Amino acid sequence: MHCPSTVAKLISTCTALGTFEGLVYAKNILNQFRYDNQNDGTLFMYNSLIRGYSSIGLGKEAIRVYLEMLSLGISPDKYTFPYLLSACTKISATAEGFQVHGSVIKMGFQGDMFILNSLIHFYAECGEIVMGQKVFDEMIDRNVVSWTSLICGYARSGLAKEAVELFFEMVEEGTRPNSVTMVCVISACAKLRDLELGERVRGHISSLGVKVNTLMVNSLVDMYMKCGAFDTAKRLFDECEQKNLVVCNTIMSNYVHSGMVREALFILEEMLRQRLVPDRVSILSTISVSAQLGSIFLGKCCHAYVLRNGLEGWDSISNALIDMYMKCGKQEVAFAVFHRMANKTVVSWNSVMAGYIRNGDLSSAWEVFNNMPESDLVSWNTIISALVQESMFEQAIELFRTMQNKGIKADRVTMVSIASACGYLGALDLAKWIHAYIKMNKIPCDIRLSTALVDMFARCGDPSTAMKIFNNIENRDVSAWTAAIGAMAMEGNGNQAIELFNKMLRQGVKPDGVVFVGLLTACSHGGLVEQGRDIFKSMTSVHEISPQIVHYGCMVDLLGRAGFLEEALDLIKLMPMEPNDVIWGSLLAACRMHRNLDIAGYATERMKELASDRTGIQVLLSNIYASAGKWTDVAKVRRQLKEKGARKVPGSSSIEVNGQIHEFTSGDESHPEMMHIAAMLDEMHCRVEAAGHAPDLSNVLLNVDEEEKEYVLSRHSEKLAIAFGLISTDQGTPIRVVKNLRICSDCHSFAKLVSKTYNREIIVRDNNRFHFFQRGVCSCNDYW
Repeated sequence: MHCPSTVAKLISTCTALGTFEGLVYAKNILNQFRYDNQNDGTLFMYNSLIRGYSSIGLGKEAIRVYLEMLSLGISPDKYTFPYLLSACTKISATAEGFQVHGSVIKMGFQGDMFILNSLIHFYAECGEIVMGQKVFDEMIDRNVVSWTSLICGYARSGLAKEAVELFFEMVEEGTRPNSVTMVCVISACAKLRDLELGERVRGHISSLGVKVNTLMVNSLVDMYMKCGAFDTAKRLFDECEQKNLVVCNTIMSNYVHSGMVREALFILEEMLRQRLVPDRVSILSTISVSAQLGSIFLGKCCHAYVLRNGLEGWDSISNALIDMYMKCGKQEVAFAVFHRMANKTVVSWNSVMAGYIRNGDLSSAWEVFNNMPESDLVSWNTIISALVQESMFEQAIELFRTMQNKGIKADRVTMVSIASACGYLGALDLAKWIHAYIKMNKIPCDIRLSTALVDMFARCGDPSTAMKIFNNIENRDVSAWTAAIGAMAMEGNGNQAIELFNKMLRQGVKPDGVVFVGLLTACSHGGLVEQGRDIFKSMTSVHEISPQIVHYGCMVDLLGRAGFLEEALDLIKLMPMEPNDVIWGSLLAACRMHRNLDIAGYATERMKELASDRTGIQVLLSNIYASAGKWTDVAKVRRQLKEKGARKVPGSSSIEVNGQIHEFTSGDESHPEMMHIAAMLDEMHCRVEAAGHAPDLSNVLLNVDEEEKEYVLSRHSEKLAIAFGLISTDQGTPIRVVKNLRICSDCHSFAKLVSKTYNREIIVRDNNRFHFFQRGVCSCNDYW
């Protein structure tokens, strides 16, 4: 073969086949031509090869041919660069693309629209959108490809708003978009979840005469689904005459993500009626439907389809099957799928771990976590969240510290869990460190994390910081308002809680049942009986929210604390649902406070009918008898507890000193500093006694002499913690104690006098609320 034009045509034909074999043959032809004719070949031959390699994604080979061409002294022309830039784009060869751009300028091709469009596309696809915009701005003439390349680049770079703005600028300048433009800009609207903007863009389709195709219908369906306009999306889908698998998968997957699994199944049925063969995307959605419905039958059908069609090799399919079997309670089958996977990715390990956690098997989840060959942020977030859910707060904090030591950067999800753990521990120093960590690492504070921080500081006894964070939240939802109201409830500031609630209503936020729990609790802690009654009535009369058993429990607590025991009992009798042991327990607690044995006896009989085995209720009943001096009845109740193998939860208090949490149990003297603590306790008792404190021995519910009662009372856990705080912290430092039970009346009056005698602020968080002791006064005004 000696005719260059014939060889060039043959090479062009081979590369046009679009196969690797065809390109190998074309390259061999070129090499043979050069060998036979002692000729370097023509530019057309090299352009054909570059185009061919680029078309099948072999960018490195295309670049290699280009460099070979340059080494032979053959100069590129205006056709070479678009093919070469396409090759660079497909393999994200940014550095090489920059060099090509330099050659374009050096050779004077910067005015060629086709090359400039290729440059814009290259920069946009490689994430160099600023450079793409620069090339676009320097163009003298632009066509629809120029605009579309840049619009698509913005959309793919996560700059959806800029993509839509550029589209409207394009229309204003009189450039008519094509179907590719419309698909890109509609997809950008979908990312923004902006229905109004999407409708405006859709209006241009008909006004500009853009021909609607299946790809455009698919993007419109996706946009409407993501914007929540499900009826409009379904209507478009139904009107589409040429439904293909892509459109069906789009609407089906969106239904699944929105939890509309029944609708997703209807789409699957329609797919099968039209003889469309479900692919990997279709089966992923169907497996997810099975998981959400908890349908093991449908799940097994999906699994069988996967095996018949050889889809088990896809990691995403196997991961979805693991998730489905775990959600259906079939842990053994899920693990069998996991075990058979040839390529166990970190997602696979995470799916197994999350499944165990969902089924309440934390020990297996922990074992999976420790055996993972590699872990990612999701792995750490999953196990930390599980520890928090299981009330293993200290372990969650410790694991977070391990995560930091390994150099894994936390995100918003991590910090929500850690803030929750810190809040339950009541460790203010740790809370301040967490807040500083979020700021220092520039972790975005969305409404969920901000709400978690409000709750954390409220639980740690720092309502002022909690409210500062709340006031900085933009677009507060009902959860954020609930957290702020809860902060006021824990502080005992009922009036401020009500003011917050009214402000929430004025801002147009619709209340839910949870916010009323916080509001009624605030009224209970503040003794605002009349306001509490009005709020409870307004639930149905104004807000159309039916009170649940938890709301009735709040009202019983509110009325009981205030001494309206008869009214509380009447409310219980009028409840539309059966009162549970919590309701009767609240009434019993009020009976003990106000020493009403008659109603206590009635409540006890109702409790027996419930056959409740809650130890706390039995202990409360024992305490009521003990307060009345009925030691025979006390012995009877305690004997019943012993026969059941139940034991009273001992009072325990914790205090954070220098970042370490110290825990004390009533009567326990095992702390390493006990000798110094005991000495401080003796000093404290002498000083508060001189200030007028008399021990309230009614809090010792044991049939022992008064001297023994005084000693037992002196070793209550909160007193031990306060004594440790006094010897371990500097003068002026607030002492913060967290107690697992309600503070007794003696410890309450004792703490007031200690705060005055030692000039220290003492903050005690019991299982009910906060008590801020300062200069001999408590924030609860002795109403607790």
